[in-house]
Amino acid sequence: MHIHILGICGTFMGGVALLARAAGHRVTGCDANVYPPMSTQLAEQGIGLNEGYGADQLALDPDLWVVGNAISRGNPLLEEILDRNLPCVSGPQWLAEHVLRDKWVLGVAGTHGKTTTSALLSWLLEVGGLKPGFLIGGVPDDFGVSARLTESPFFVIEADEYDTAFCDKRSKFVHYRPRTVILNNLEFDHADIFQDLAAIETQFHHLVRTLPRNGLIVANAGEESLKRVLARGCWTPVEWFGDPAGWQAGDPDEGGRFAVAFGGAPLGDASLALPGAHNRSNAVAAVAAARHAGVPPAVSLAALASFKGVKRRLETRGQVRGVTVIDDFAHHPTAIEVTIAGLRARVGAARILAVLEPRSNTMKLGTMKARLPAALAGADGVYCFSGGLGWDAAGTLAPLGGKAATFDDLDALVAAVAADALAGDQILVMSNGGFGGIHGKLLEALARPEGAAGG
Repeated sequence: MHIHILGICGTFMGGVALLARAAGHRVTGCDANVYPPMSTQLAEQGIGLNEGYGADQLALDPDLWVVGNAISRGNPLLEEILDRNLPCVSGPQWLAEHVLRDKWVLGVAGTHGKTTTSALLSWLLEVGGLKPGFLIGGVPDDFGVSARLTESPFFVIEADEYDTAFCDKRSKFVHYRPRTVILNNLEFDHADIFQDLAAIETQFHHLVRTLPRNGLIVANAGEESLKRVLARGCWTPVEWFGDPAGWQAGDPDEGGRFAVAFGGAPLGDASLALPGAHNRSNAVAAVAAARHAGVPPAVSLAALASFKGVKRRLETRGQVRGVTVIDDFAHHPTAIEVTIAGLRARVGAARILAVLEPRSNTMKLGTMKARLPAALAGADGVYCFSGGLGWDAAGTLAPLGGKAATFDDLDALVAAVAADALAGDQILVMSNGGFGGIHGKLLEALARPEGAAGG
């Protein structure tokens, strides 16, 4: 079968493309915004990409059009597909019908940490000998691809609460029918499609209602929102993490090792290259889910030490003149705050220069702008790109005083950061997009004599 994917360079739809090709289908696709790592990954797999959404792509005459949720009415290619009544489905529906139907699905849901936790869980199952398939919203360094299809009955999926498609406004995860699910956390986000937190809680409960009695919910005991979701009705066993009566990760010692316990009984110690309490929480949730699939906790605890991480999650992109440039996907205030805290735990007293692009739909709307000063407070310097925002970034960040600056020109921002940076500084770039190739621009600017660190 030939399938053509609209929005193929999104992290989810790119993963669908890889799975479809692995299943033996001919795969092509199109997108308006093409940037690594997904574009590189697709090219390496020999998947043809078309720039834009021109109706001339109808000449490809695929057997099925698969439509990503970034595609809306008014898209010229979509409108032609609808006018001609051509066969089309959403990405989640195609995935559910063609990949997940006969699998033991392990879903990872939550406002934050889905990608890292999905990658962790996949790695624990891999080390445990289960060779899982997976679809993750990032590229795990342990696997080198964001999605793979195997003969294993186990499949790990990042279970996103964002809407399915232009024609299906349910959350993506209601299609997946997981047997094991991690509910990592739940905050208000996606203000472009959800009115309030209660609306998102309803979608999470839709997910809970799809779970079987012989399944397992691994849930964050520190989230009152998740407790409200389960109080609406739950037909599946629940194991809580972050609770002395359930799964718990201790504080790390000087060597970075931390104890893990379940039900008050010690299970052993573990170490993790990823810094921060949030990542230890992600890890213990993955250990719990892997145990449900049959991986002994002792195996999982040992495997955590070899987990390499995920691209765009505190990923070092380069170092020039003693200045390190780091890339992270953080874009929600909570994620920004814990990312800075995690990096602080790694680098100690070194200066952290936070470079932020408020790019998500929620941030562009300004829904959470008031939370940004507190989220960024742990950084020693803040540089915010304000281009395209409909709100006053400078006024919003005023509580940070002289350590915050805003720029509506990317080159000016790069020049300012390069001029301010000193040897030993950590430049933490946070965006959920390509950010205009800023990482390379920063490294180039730092390497020039006039933009050298401390210049």
